[in-house]
Amino acid sequence: MPRTARDVVFVDGVRTPFGKAGPKGLYAETRADDMVVRVIRELLRRNPGLPPERVDDVAIAATTQIGDQGLTIGRSAAVLAGLPKSVPGFAVDRMCAGALTAVTATGSGIAFGAYDVVIAGGVEHMGRHPMGEGVDPNPRFLSEKLVDPSALVMGSTAENLHDRFPAITKERADAYAARSQEKVAKAYAEGKIQRHLVEVALRSAEKGYGLATADEPPRPGTTVEALAELKTPFRVHGRVTAGNSAGLNDGATGALLAAEEVAAELGLPARARLVDFSFAGVEPEVMGVGPVPATEKLLARNGLAMDDIGVIEINEAFAVQVLAFLDHFGVAEDDERVNPYGGAIALGHPLASSGVRLLIQLADHFAERPEVRYGLTTMCVGMGMGGTVLWENPNHQGGDK
Repeated sequence: MPRTARDVVFVDGVRTPFGKAGPKGLYAETRADDMVVRVIRELLRRNPGLPPERVDDVAIAATTQIGDQGLTIGRSAAVLAGLPKSVPGFAVDRMCAGALTAVTATGSGIAFGAYDVVIAGGVEHMGRHPMGEGVDPNPRFLSEKLVDPSALVMGSTAENLHDRFPAITKERADAYAARSQEKVAKAYAEGKIQRHLVEVALRSAEKGYGLATADEPPRPGTTVEALAELKTPFRVHGRVTAGNSAGLNDGATGALLAAEEVAAELGLPARARLVDFSFAGVEPEVMGVGPVPATEKLLARNGLAMDDIGVIEINEAFAVQVLAFLDHFGVAEDDERVNPYGGAIALGHPLASSGVRLLIQLADHFAERPEVRYGLTTMCVGMGMGGTVLWENPNHQGGDK
């Protein structure tokens, strides 16, 4: 029988505080799957109107799917979290856009009627599993010149973007990075970020027991002058530094999605409505420009322009990548619509988990600004891709955007 697509809503989202990857980071001795378990349990705790058996699937993304990030982590984390054994799960990999893809894949299933309620998220423990661990790139990539050698080094792809867009100088990148730090510090001071963090118990042979309650990467007080002094590890006299890039991080995120009618039935809130999404490919050596064609396709398909978008949550893998996007669409780099709470340069970017962080923050902006109708979550993706999701504010009360 013909099916009618259903409206899909974001109900709730939580994340662990993000930590610095490495032996001294928050999660040096914490398992990746345990971080996902903590997120799933918190989603259920915060939404007692949802019977656990009503969860139809659990999609968890990880870029490096080995060790404690392997074993079909969506299913294994669901079992570990105490969900009924009847609840299935699966793993997703689209590198940095893993959680974003988990959301769009399961959201599509809800729209089609295959699911009523799902949990979608991502995890990356870059301290245990550095990006590229265990990967064996096919020699044809280079021997047949399918990609530029720099495509396999994310920092080099950011330097390539500076080459392609010479108007994006290191000074502009540093200024953008400093603003990201300022925004995050302000958001923390106003309690905007903490409400979505789930505390994680820590255990260390050296430090004993502890509790992760806040993001570790932010560097409040960062100045443009201090950023100007940092080394450029990817190129001599380059422009990409640790200060104008996201760091190497550990963290997990999770989102609760539902058919709007089912959310209403269960008394669950509708914080954002999924409208459409688009993924696009670009040359892998300039992967940071990926959000541009993905967003162009999405806006064109929905008859919208960037002026119609009231909030833009863009992942800050590198400042140059964000600036390339903003310049293309004629958006000022200090436009208040862009990452109002700051972004990954300050908060961190645990690869596959970041897409849901963008969604969590977007939904908060919707709640605070009922005049805003549409918002975007968008990000660049390794190996030359971009992904963008269009969301609508369920509580929109007029206005142009």
